[in-house]
Amino acid sequence: MRMHFQKTPWDLYAVFIYTAVMSLVLLALNVGNLVAILLVLFVPGYLLVAALFPGTSFQEKPEFDWIERIALSFGLSLAVVPLLVLLLNFTPWGIRLAPIVVTIVLFSAGLGYAAYWRRMRLPSSQRLALTVDFGLLDWQGHSALDKGLTIALAASVAVAGLYLAYVVLTPRPGETFTDFYMLGPAGNASGSPTSLNVSELGSVIIGIANHEAASANYTVRVDLVGVRLVYNATVGANLTVEVNRTTWSWANATVANGANWTYTYTFSIPYAGFWKIKFMLFKDGVFSSAYRRLQFYTTVT
Repeated sequence: MRMHFQKTPWDLYAVFIYTAVMSLVLLALNVGNLVAILLVLFVPGYLLVAALFPGTSFQEKPEFDWIERIALSFGLSLAVVPLLVLLLNFTPWGIRLAPIVVTIVLFSAGLGYAAYWRRMRLPSSQRLALTVDFGLLDWQGHSALDKGLTIALAASVAVAGLYLAYVVLTPRPGETFTDFYMLGPAGNASGSPTSLNVSELGSVIIGIANHEAASANYTVRVDLVGVRLVYNATVGANLTVEVNRTTWSWANATVANGANWTYTYTFSIPYAGFWKIKFMLFKDGVFSSAYRRLQFYTTVT
């Protein structure tokens, strides 16, 4: 059986179709799979080689062998894709599956257009050609050492490529954290009620932003702490000393990854003095120590 192309760039068409189908599958499923491995391991390098060497010869040198072309395609893909991922790390989208797939597709589309344009400008007789006769592999004429080295080299390239594709298509989550923040009643960073009359109502907005890569259960404990200022001669400044502490209330919230939860906390203090309102955040039912803390001081007269 024989396969041949030259006038029509069927190889580029096949790469375009494969890239489009695999990218849609990856974006739809939002998970990597082995069927799409060539999108990382082969496609970018092949299109880059096709753009650089669009014909059967280059600068009057002998024909660019298909084995060399394919080897360069794998090698350039192994070199280019990590660079694309590294650049993606400095963007707001980060190293996640969807941005990686989109980046590779856009990069490949640009190279594919350049490769198609350069090849079609050549006369038909000078365009890249391939003729394949399908049949059983003939090992005759090769020594046992050559056969062993060939198999070992192919296995090494396959293992390295599979590992790279696994790392790229299954990106690890970045740093996980929770934002625990407080805003004034108007929703601004300032405006906390630092001065109140006895029994006057005050309020603040407490917010939780979940970046833990998973849904989390949070508990907020609010404490009213009576404090007084004591001069410390060692440091030469007034320090706050807790006089008493009362737990005012609790609030529970289940926040999905990437979601934000806010709660307007309204309070009044029936006694004059200098007070600290303290908010402690606990995560997933662990109450041995607070996961995050917020506080502000207010003077009641």
